[in-house]
Amino acid sequence: MMTGGLSDPKPATPEIQHLVDQVKPQLESRENKTYGIFTAILYRSQVVAGVNYFVKVQNGENDYVHLRIFEALPHENQGPRLTGYQTGKTRDDPLDYF
Repeated sequence: MMTGGLSDPKPATPEIQHLVDQVKPQLESRENKTYGIFTAILYRSQVVAGVNYFVKVQNGENDYVHLRIFEALPHENQGPRLTGYQTGKTRDDPLDYF
């Protein structure tokens, strides 16, 4: 994958689920609600000065949210940050750059 390009969609891994779990409180704070179900389904990545992850997350029986998570380079000692999100998504909505 070249720098700046978005990878093809891939099934979520335990590492991606861990990232999603770490930014869940950030989304809950912004949306002023709590999510019982919060399962990463698919993800794409983009190498920048760190990595942007675009993740499709199931947050209800038929409800999905798309998250953009930024993970800084390791030497910066920063945790993952929720830098964008889209609610009201379905399982079939494509996971694109936003």
